[in-house]
This record gives sequence, C-alpha cells and structure tokens, in this order.
Amino acid sequence: MLKLYGIKSCDTMKKARTWLEEHGIEYQFHDYKAAGIDRATLEQWCNQAGWESLLNRAGTTFKKLSDADKENIDQNKAIALMLTQPSMIKRPVLLNGKKLLVGFKSEHYAAQLQSK
Repeated sequence: MLKLYGIKSCDTMKKARTWLEEHGIEYQFHDYKAAGIDRATLEQWCNQAGWESLLNRAGTTFKKLSDADKENIDQNKAIALMLTQPSMIKRPVLLNGKKLLVGFKSEHYAAQLQSK
C-alpha cells in the first residue's frame, strides 16, 4: 500500500489526497508534524531523492531561520533542520513501494500510479 507523508492542514497535501481518492487509490497517511519522523527515514529519502529536493526552502519556517542556519547546508544539516522542524520537509512525500515521489503534480502521480 502507498504511504503518503505530510502535514494534514497543508493545501498541497489536500490536493494530493483528493487526487488519490478521486482515482480510487488507497494509501496510508502519516502526518509527520503530529506523529514525527525519524532520522533513518529522512536519511533514506535523502539518499534516494537528494536532500535538496526534500528541504522546503520556500516555506515560512525556512525563511524565518537565522542566516547562520541557512548557510552551508549539506545533507546532515538538512536532516537536522527537518528533524527539528518537520514543516521544512517538502510536501507531500509519497512512498510507492521503493519509489519516492516528492511534491505533488497530478501528471507525475498519473504517470507513476496509473497501473494501481
């Protein structure tokens, strides 16, 4: 079964959940703001998709960081930031078996999930 990670109140999450439901695709939802996320999962995602695609630099949580926290980011620092503030994880993250989709675009979901 698919596993969808994100924050319940996020508008992009609502779009992804609606798309999945409209296409009759079952999924489990994990709210990482409420339930948390562990280092091992973030490390796996970073190794698979790259920390640059997982760290949400466009959100207000990231923008409110000090300049020192925004500088010299590497994978370890990105993971530390995302563990401290799960809102900095780009949303949604969809785990489809071993395939990871970061962010929501209906055409990407259709291409990856059409056989489901």
